[in-house]
Order: sequence, then C-alpha cells, then structure tokens
Amino acid sequence: MQLSKKYNISTKTIQRYLSELKITKPIILPSNIVLLMDTTYFGRSFGVMLFKDALTGRNLLKYYVKNETNKLYAQGIDELLNMGFDIQAIVCDGRKGLLNLYTNIPTQMCQFHQVAITRRYLTQNPKTEAGKELKAIVQWLKQTDKESFTGLLNGWEIRWELFLKERTINPLNQKTQYTHRRLRRAIRSLKNNLPYLFTWYDYMHLKIPNTTNAIDGHFANLKQKLRNHNGLSMRMKKQFIDEFLKA
Repeated sequence: MQLSKKYNISTKTIQRYLSELKITKPIILPSNIVLLMDTTYFGRSFGVMLFKDALTGRNLLKYYVKNETNKLYAQGIDELLNMGFDIQAIVCDGRKGLLNLYTNIPTQMCQFHQVAITRRYLTQNPKTEAGKELKAIVQWLKQTDKESFTGLLNGWEIRWELFLKERTINPLNQKTQYTHRRLRRAIRSLKNNLPYLFTWYDYMHLKIPNTTNAIDGHFANLKQKLRNHNGLSMRMKKQFIDEFLKA
C-alpha cells in the first residue's frame, strides 16, 4: 500500500489504524433537492446505490447492494421523503420501470445513458445510411432542445419508414422477420424514453441536470482511490467507502 511505503510501517499496521477510525457523518438538514440516483459495482455481488443532491452536491443516502432494483430505489426515495426532504425532481438512468416510479415527481432520464443505449444498438460504425443518420441525430441529444430533437427524430422516421418495414426470411424457421431489427430497437428506445429526456427543459426553473454525470464522476473517483488500496477486506472496503461518501 502507498501509505505503508510513505510512512515506513507495515501494511497490517496501516489497516489496524484504518479499522480504528470512527466515521463521523455530517448533519444534513432537510431541504428542497433535485435527486440524482445511480448504482456502481465493485465486483459481481457488491455495489453501492447512491442518492445525491444535484443542487448542493451533497451525498444524502447510500445502500450497499447485491443487485440494483427499483424496490431499493423506491425505498431510498421514501426514506428521504420521511426525513423531510422535498424532492423537486429525479435524475436517473433508463432502467425499466424506474422512470415512472413516482409519477408525481418530474423525472429526467440521463441523456448520457440514452446515448449509450442507442450506441449498443447501432454500434460505433453503423453500416446503413439510416443508422449513420440516426447516430448523428443522437449526438445532438445533449446539445439541443426538445422541439428540435423531436423534429429530427420524426423527420428520420418519415424518411426511412419503408426501410424500417423491410422483412427477410429467417433460414432457420422460414418465417419472415424485420431486416433491420437493431435499428428498430434503437428508434423504439428513443421514442419510448423521449417523454423523460427533456424534463430539464420542461422544468427549467428547477435546474435539473440532463445527465447523472455528477454522480458517475464521483463513482469513478472512488474506484480510482480504491484501486490504490488493493487487498482491503470487505469490512475495511466499506469503511473506506463510508468515509469517502460520508452519507
């Protein structure tokens, strides 16, 4: 470990000092918040679900989780509401069922996640002209307004309507199927999530971020620091995360 080399003492001594540290959580008074929610993993069955206020940058709540579920997100939201926080809006990824979990709270889907979802369907280098055009449109998502982006999508659909309806015979079962299925999935994802992609625009006075980048950057920083301390036990790893997040 770096600390062991720096202070010329054994790794076990460093670990003992760390294990004796007491984590003092800051007192966070309830207030109006714009809630960022996301989960990151440090292995197959060890993750951290974090709830962060976009307005102040404060980490409000966290759970150690094995799996990311909507039930746990709802538990966190309810816990914050019961603590007295007034959740003005929510920003999250586009996992199924999460966007409309609280219909009375404006919810913004992270535009970065939407771009990533579309890229998985189109790939980095689409082969068709339709795919190339749609990829170019999606690149504008984080830089344009609701009306402009909706117009671009609608125009693309009209232009490539017949292309999207093309069918071919599956040689395995001799049944017809859509030829450009991945392209159809890409546009369906965009259209289904469109009502949540510009919540920041519809509620501009709430100062809602259009991505969860603030929380994703936090996770990246945490993982980098943990990599500098390989070999920590699970208990000490959690203690390290507790101190880092103070939530």
